[in-house]
Amino acid sequence: MNMPSNPVELSFELAASRCADLTPLVYQRLFDEHPETQAMFRSEGSDLVKGSMLALTIEAILDFAGMRHGHFRLIACEVASHDAYGTSPQLFTTFFTIIRDTLRDLLGDEWSIEIAQAWDKLLVDIDALAGTTA
Repeated sequence: MNMPSNPVELSFELAASRCADLTPLVYQRLFDEHPETQAMFRSEGSDLVKGSMLALTIEAILDFAGMRHGHFRLIACEVASHDAYGTSPQLFTTFFTIIRDTLRDLLGDEWSIEIAQAWDKLLVDIDALAGTTA
């Protein structure tokens, strides 16, 4: 298998070899760190919504960290959309940090300096895109 040269993409590739579905791990971490978010999801059908949201977020992350074909624009659109639901831009961008932290824990020793630096830059860029930086 050819490993991607983009460290963010590599982190997802490595995670996929260890975990078939990141959804439960990501949302458990989100709910543990931000319990107020659990009430934002209805009880019925919520797993499908969570899986879909995470898939779209990962697609946007990979585009934003890579070639920027346009999928990353979803981030700015969803900041506004979530704000209308009462989710602050700061809480919205926290979801990206939650994903990073979940991947980091999953990868353990394979979480390299290059991956960490790429994610740090990505999170700063996402904050800027979302308008959450000063």
